[in-house]
Amino acid sequence: MPATVTAGRWSNWAGNQSAEPSRVVAPASTEELAAVVRQAAEEGRTVKAVGSGHSFTAIASAGDGVLVRPDGLTAVRELDRAAGTVTVESGLPLARLNRVLAAAGLSLTNMGDIEAQTVAGATSTGTHGTGRDSGSLAAQLTAVELVLADGTVRHCSRTEQPELFQGARLGLGALGVISALTFAVEPAFLLTAHEQPMGWSEVLARFDELSTVNEHFEFYWFPHTDRCSTKRNNRSQGPAAPLPAVRAWLDDDLLSNTVWEGACRVGRAFPRGIPAIAAVASRAWSERTYTDTAYKVFTSPRKVRFVEMEYAVPREAAVGVLRELKALVERSDWRISFPVEVRTAPADDLWLSTASGRDTVYVAVHLYRGTAERGYFTAVEQLMTAHQGRPHWGKLHTRDADHLAGAYPRFADFTALRDRVDPERRFTNDYLRRVLGA
Repeated sequence: MPATVTAGRWSNWAGNQSAEPSRVVAPASTEELAAVVRQAAEEGRTVKAVGSGHSFTAIASAGDGVLVRPDGLTAVRELDRAAGTVTVESGLPLARLNRVLAAAGLSLTNMGDIEAQTVAGATSTGTHGTGRDSGSLAAQLTAVELVLADGTVRHCSRTEQPELFQGARLGLGALGVISALTFAVEPAFLLTAHEQPMGWSEVLARFDELSTVNEHFEFYWFPHTDRCSTKRNNRSQGPAAPLPAVRAWLDDDLLSNTVWEGACRVGRAFPRGIPAIAAVASRAWSERTYTDTAYKVFTSPRKVRFVEMEYAVPREAAVGVLRELKALVERSDWRISFPVEVRTAPADDLWLSTASGRDTVYVAVHLYRGTAERGYFTAVEQLMTAHQGRPHWGKLHTRDADHLAGAYPRFADFTALRDRVDPERRFTNDYLRRVLGA
């Protein structure tokens, strides 16, 4: 049966990226996906896969080529308890994967803070959470199945086509279209979350301690204030003690989404009021502790739409970078309603990982949708690149291949691999031409 074919305009979650591909296809099997790629090659068209659209860059834009939606590629192919792995198709949302694993008494080791992405979209862009010892979703992959430019299907792992595996785990969609992924999983575990307001000076003075003692530490700083909200997640023997339903709804739905949306709208309409709003908002999050299934602690609903820039800086530079960022905000005339998010990750060996070869701290800045930038992102990017920062592939930045070649030790290995597996650039688009070169 041929893949479902439709037409129409595509836009991402944030609404800041869109495209009008020549057609949109939704293959229901790897064989159908391979046929889509072969047909596009015959027509001389490019092919791009898109997941849930949670990237802020144009990484998934198909331009006027063929856009592949993975809606029909959502099967759980194999759950191997003995090997500690699960193999799933590329379009499976993380939310569904989490529930499949939980029902089987299993879990991913670490996650980002939302679960709306597809597994292929999340791994291909370097989606990460925060962790002392555990890295990004891509770092948890043990095998990848993808369709190459000639329509052939390749399986790769550390022992089978290892070079392709090194590139494809976090491949930006530049090497082929992923059809299935195998994740390492472990027995399900509980996390105890301790969320606590804390002053800016204390957080920075204790940053090394907090990020070393805790398995997962992150914090949010509210610009125009000296207040932060901190979160420490550590494994627990239980028993589970989730937030009462009313408290969870009040904090995570009403306050963090509905009320926050209203505050952002007011701030966008009346920017001069943002410092006062920030002063109130920074005191709205109270201390709380709860213990629950890991994915329920790692993730939370995100309904307020925004645009984001995130840079990864060397761990040893982080505190200095954060001090400079605060000073930058204080001497500017910007009015920043969204908090700055700070997370950590250990060094990994992925060629295009923002944590490749070095312990890393992530600094993410946000703007509510429709808010005029007025130089905020530009100045933050200049600060981050001055400290060897690497941009998140799925979040806004202006870096190009010339710059990135010097930021990643294995960049040339990746581009050489791309030259071999996609010499005609079947999987390119404007974004990839900028960040990887022609």
